[in-house]
Amino acid sequence: ISVFILAGLLVHCVFLVSIFDIYFSSPLVHGMTPHQTPLPPPAKRLVLFVADGLRADSLYELNSNSTPRAPYLRSILENSGSWGISHTRVPTESRPGHVALIAGFYEDVSAVAKGWKENPVEFDSVFNESKYTWSWGSPDILPMFAKGATGDHVYTFCYTAESEDFGAQDAAELDMWVFDHVKRFFNSSRSNQTLFSALNEEKVVLFLHLLGIDTNGHAHRPNSREYKENIKKVDEGVKEIASVIDNFYGSDGKTAFVLTSDHGMTDWGTHGAGHPSETLTPLIVWGAGVNYPQKVISQKFEDNFLKEWKLENLKRLDVNQADVAPLMASLIGVPFPLNSVGTLPLEYLNNSAHFKAESMFTNAVQIVEQFKVKMSQKKETTLSLLFTPFKPLSDSEQINYLKKARLYIQQQKYDEAISLCKTLINLALEGLSYYHTYDRLFLGLSIATSFVGWTTYVILVIIKTHTNLTKAVQAHNKESTVLFYGFAFVGMIIAFFLLIQTCPWTYYIYCLLPVPVWYAVVKELPVIQDLATNLLSLNMVQSVGFIFICILGIEILVFSFFYRSALSLGLLVFAGWPVITQLWAQAKISASIWTLLCVLLAVFPLMPVVGREPNIPLVIATGLLTLLISCFSLASLCKNKNKYRNNEDLKVYFYQMLSIALSTYVVSSTHDSLKNKQGLPLLNQIVSWITLVSSSVLPLLSSTFLFQRLFSILLSLMSAYLLLSTGYEALFPLVLSGLMFVWISMEQEALQHYGLSLKPKLAVFNFTCATDITQFRQLHLDDVRRSFFFVFFIVTAFFGTGNIASVNSFDPASVYCFLTVFSPFMMGSLLLLKVVIPFVLVSCAFEAVQVTTQLSSKSLLLLVLVISDIMALHFFFLVKDYGSWLDIGTSISHYVLVMSLTIFMMLMNGLVQLLTTQRLQLSRRTKHH
Repeated sequence: ISVFILAGLLVHCVFLVSIFDIYFSSPLVHGMTPHQTPLPPPAKRLVLFVADGLRADSLYELNSNSTPRAPYLRSILENSGSWGISHTRVPTESRPGHVALIAGFYEDVSAVAKGWKENPVEFDSVFNESKYTWSWGSPDILPMFAKGATGDHVYTFCYTAESEDFGAQDAAELDMWVFDHVKRFFNSSRSNQTLFSALNEEKVVLFLHLLGIDTNGHAHRPNSREYKENIKKVDEGVKEIASVIDNFYGSDGKTAFVLTSDHGMTDWGTHGAGHPSETLTPLIVWGAGVNYPQKVISQKFEDNFLKEWKLENLKRLDVNQADVAPLMASLIGVPFPLNSVGTLPLEYLNNSAHFKAESMFTNAVQIVEQFKVKMSQKKETTLSLLFTPFKPLSDSEQINYLKKARLYIQQQKYDEAISLCKTLINLALEGLSYYHTYDRLFLGLSIATSFVGWTTYVILVIIKTHTNLTKAVQAHNKESTVLFYGFAFVGMIIAFFLLIQTCPWTYYIYCLLPVPVWYAVVKELPVIQDLATNLLSLNMVQSVGFIFICILGIEILVFSFFYRSALSLGLLVFAGWPVITQLWAQAKISASIWTLLCVLLAVFPLMPVVGREPNIPLVIATGLLTLLISCFSLASLCKNKNKYRNNEDLKVYFYQMLSIALSTYVVSSTHDSLKNKQGLPLLNQIVSWITLVSSSVLPLLSSTFLFQRLFSILLSLMSAYLLLSTGYEALFPLVLSGLMFVWISMEQEALQHYGLSLKPKLAVFNFTCATDITQFRQLHLDDVRRSFFFVFFIVTAFFGTGNIASVNSFDPASVYCFLTVFSPFMMGSLLLLKVVIPFVLVSCAFEAVQVTTQLSSKSLLLLVLVISDIMALHFFFLVKDYGSWLDIGTSISHYVLVMSLTIFMMLMNGLVQLLTTQRLQLSRRTKHH
């Protein structure tokens, strides 16, 4: 069976990775030549301010007393520049945002897996095309553009990574650092001849990355005083820098300024998903070559922002985030970045119609060039018989479009030329996406075939080895040899086809996987025939009813990924389970506690997602409640003054209660300290880390009697969970584990109810003896319900306190007891741990259910596998890469979640056995009898 589990793990890992290959491979192509507009540019230099994490509405809206929040920038968009909203894409993180602004393309999701900081893919950027770029700001962002640049003409000045502290005095200091350094830089250049002459060249870029707003938003939320103050400070800083630069260049009118943001932020201080507060960012452009404000009488936009911001009469020019790169390139006359997919926003330019038409033509040529490279790449790796080109933009069409546009420009019909170039750009972008997703259907079908085959095989294994539905059937040797050669032949044909087309090695895995999987299924043909005859003799109505209930259950689970409230509905049905099955009459107390706890747990999925409103007093109350419960259980343990107790166990309990008390204290003092802006106290940090480490060891010291070991696991995990809690979610593991304890005893009643076995005494049940049971019973229909309960509880453990599927529902405040300096890897791991704790509780209870109901853990695990695989297949077909960015992000994360859940359940199985059965002996003192 361990071979089987290994095979399962491998197959599931392939399924999981395949999604990134099929939907999210890097869109970049290499081998294009740079193109630039032949006419002289309006500006010699460009200053780019990126206010990290600045929302459009936070900048444009007025204060309560009707004064502008950023007076200088407001005066610019009213008197001397153009403004609008830049629409970003998901994931709304700093790295993809900056890549879109400076390189003009949207980074694919695979970059997420490779880490945000380095360059997972080589790309060209406006900085790389410039003569010189000087940049100031965060060590997370600047190096990636310097590293991607050819030669060394991109200079970076960063502060230390430790400065990015969420618990520090004031994050606006980060922005002050940048402004001060830029002022010093210009002062020092007057005495440094080489620097002075470099600054006076053409095609110079100055990039100021301002991280303070983002850090303050994470730490205090965007509606806080700190966030708004920071915007005011940035406004003053921008004003100062603009005047420093004007003085330095003697107001020569050759400087263009761009102010924008890489992403916004939700009201609860996170970003990453596709909520409008995250995807709408401000864009203000002024200076050389930029249009003056255009007065209008009315404007049509779907949102009501113009009215709120009192800007109805100034023309709002919206762009996509990637359009900012070609805009900057055209202002200082550098070639458009090679991989840019942005369209030049002409309305921002204050220039001749000829210049606009030429710029647009260059833009079209640059995007068509990418299209050509992509097409030739696809052509090389596909058999000419099977290759279907992108019809609307064949070779002759391309030449036709470009010739026509050239002719229009020569005849000075600039508007016609511009609209023709725009059509061509849209076609080329469609074509790029067509070739990028060329193999999708074929790979998707391969994976789906493997999926169905694998699930069928698991069902057959369950029926063959764990039930008495089939008789042992001998296969004929002759037939199996023929089968083997048949499948081997098919595999060779597939491999040959892939070889001719020089496909990447991953394609071999995806396309050849169905062969062995289906071979395993077809080999069990006699079992299938035997099963069919057996099933036909059963009661049809009952069988159909049973299948219908199974499908309904799985659909509710799938639905709960989109709407958490579906979980509440399921839990209410669970609450009525003892009544429906007459278990009620048999065990009134257990059944009524079960019903009560189900209803209590059903409240959690209806609550708002965690982290929106921190509620520290509630966390402290939970800590005290846990202490109270453990005192009661300790008292009841002492009452049974018999052989199940020794002093060692009491010591362990005592330590665990102490650590819960400590955790409660640390949470309250840390949050007070951060409130007073005194940072994270060192002592608290040390206690937090010690608690975290000890929580994995302490349960192994406790006794292995069923309830004692489970209770010990709960106390240890609870102390770690309290440190990671900021609100009502602290209560969640308590209610969940209460329900799990009752579930274990309810399953006993169910066993007796179906007359499957005698009821063992749970109090004396010991985990270590459980593994020695030789006679495991066969599976019964009721066991399908057991595994469904488990999957349902696992999903509840995931979504009970928040929608994990959305990147932005993680609140960094959860990890403040452990660290406040920004460190994506550490913070991510701690947040993951927080998600895993309820998961471990459910798995431990499931292990207890297995051993007390005399089942081999493998048989129930297989049932669980079938249920989760059917769910995963749903999500595989629901994955999409079009539509709103929110939908795309959610659809991927749902699939990844279900797949990782499945892989995780297999791994958890081993971990939980270790947690429940192993025991560390500290002292080996001789016992006195």
